[in-house]
Amino acid sequence: MSEAYSRPTTGHVPVLRLGDVLLVTLQGDLHDSTAQQLQQDLSETISRTGVRGVLIDISGVEIVDSFLGRVLAEIAAQSRLLAARTVVAGMRPAVAITLVELGLTLPGLSTALSTEAGMELLARQAPVTRPGGPRQESP
Repeated sequence: MSEAYSRPTTGHVPVLRLGDVLLVTLQGDLHDSTAQQLQQDLSETISRTGVRGVLIDISGVEIVDSFLGRVLAEIAAQSRLLAARTVVAGMRPAVAITLVELGLTLPGLSTALSTEAGMELLARQAPVTRPGGPRQESP
């Protein structure tokens, strides 16, 4: 079951809940205010719903700069603190090359070639331990 949230449709970045995963599709440039709102909305939605994964589809992004790389890393860090994993899907080869050239390793992020592969990856990964919650890290 998918559910769109009215609050987390941040500017031009829709957030869609697909079961236990939030799907974010980035298209074109991500501006400062939109990025900040997206980070806040994702954190609030993860906390409120207890989803265990965030999947960010960047197949519509032509160019990644240090700002977008930092935003992705911050989303991953915030999500992990809230017991959710983050996967970036649909990265173009030119984007991967740019990230390497910029020295951006994107800690805390997993990658997948497609959105479908990203959903499968999140389904296979063990949940992060949620403080006070029932989830347990698998050994």
